[in-house]
Amino acid sequence: MPIRILIAKPGLDGHDRGAKVVARALRDAGCEVIYTGLHQTPDDIASTAVQEDVRAVGLSALSGAHMTLFPAVVDALKERDAGDIVVFGGGIIPDEDIPELQAAGIDRIFGPGTSLETIQTWVTETFDD
Repeated sequence: MPIRILIAKPGLDGHDRGAKVVARALRDAGCEVIYTGLHQTPDDIASTAVQEDVRAVGLSALSGAHMTLFPAVVDALKERDAGDIVVFGGGIIPDEDIPELQAAGIDRIFGPGTSLETIQTWVTETFDD
């Protein structure tokens, strides 16, 4: 059974090229990927993740709102008894923000320049059952 992953763009950020590229790369790696589109709220993302029975949520942020939006998605998942869904993120995220995001429950952050192969490998190794 393929790994089901939700790729989401929380907040008002209107740039989704990177999210679409990652979604395609994960599909190419054999994952089943659901892409939410732009301008999703943390609650929308968590609801969709539960409805779609995904194992992971990948978040993309370029707007600088990652310190608020990413933890809000983790909290919204916990509120739905779905805290076991792995949350990872990418985008323009300063290195100094990564420890705080990880402490908030974000499993992994992929910064600019991360190869698609690195993301594919992390996903397949993380969910290797």
